[in-house]
Amino acid sequence: MTLTELKYIVAVAREKHFGHAADACCVSQPTLSVAVKKLEAELDVKLFERSAGEVSVTPLGEEIVRQAQSVLEQAAAIKEIAKRGKDPLAGPLTLGVIYTIGPYLLPDLVRESIARTPQMPLMLQENYTSKLLEMLRTGEIDCAILAQPFPDAGLAIAPLYDEPFLAAVPATHAFARRQSVSAAELKSETMLLLGAGHCFRDHVLAVCPEFARFSSNAEGIRKSFEGSSLETIKHMVAAGMGVTLVPRLSVPCAALPGALPRSQGAESPVRYLPIREQDGGTPPMRRVVLVWRRSFPRHEAIATLRKAIHACGLPGVTPLP
Repeated sequence: MTLTELKYIVAVAREKHFGHAADACCVSQPTLSVAVKKLEAELDVKLFERSAGEVSVTPLGEEIVRQAQSVLEQAAAIKEIAKRGKDPLAGPLTLGVIYTIGPYLLPDLVRESIARTPQMPLMLQENYTSKLLEMLRTGEIDCAILAQPFPDAGLAIAPLYDEPFLAAVPATHAFARRQSVSAAELKSETMLLLGAGHCFRDHVLAVCPEFARFSSNAEGIRKSFEGSSLETIKHMVAAGMGVTLVPRLSVPCAALPGALPRSQGAESPVRYLPIREQDGGTPPMRRVVLVWRRSFPRHEAIATLRKAIHACGLPGVTPLP
């Protein structure tokens, strides 16, 4: 039994597909399949049920995969302890980021990180929250920037900032010339949503929960649409297909109400409006946090990364100590 074989079975259990698992492990599918069969023969158990186009984990296999995840995490910790003995800031730090944060934070963060700790390059991984949590547990990434809530599963968590949501409406919409809009007013609009798997979709539905019921019936086809990314959704808004909510960092300062008029070029086809709450409520926002395994030994690296994020001077968000 080797750590490589354990890595392979964890990947197969996660991807539910031998080809995708092989790609994730940067090996050929035959190499991965032979290794998995070898481990099954050694343990004299069947870890996976194989059928055409589908792979499922057996009940006993689930227990073994969980233990394999723990072993891989501990093995990674041994390597990190050895690195820390030399310099906790030496060597790459693997950082996961969700899709609705990465494009708007990473350019500034990478520049700040290079300036502060050039000996600690950031290795970046964008993905869904659920996938990043799984990668944290298996040691494939060292830490991740996520938006709460999520199942923390015993992870260490440090707050980064609170980020308000803005309403994005077409320039031709009746709301476009206003300085703000209420959540109640948005509920009567055609809402554009990110697809399933994006945590920001859940945040939008928390503000406008009535749109959740449209996803499974014919009325939903007329009432709400789904996109694969925030930028896709913005283009749909620009085309007049509806409205949506976006996080503040995804909005250029020049597109906000009260910004100086553009000196040249066409006017933006999308307007971004602050969302006010009625009856003294709190405007909708999300809390962005940095998470890592409690067993991860490079505490100085985590602290340095957090300082670099706070030094980015992110507009419109509230930094948290």
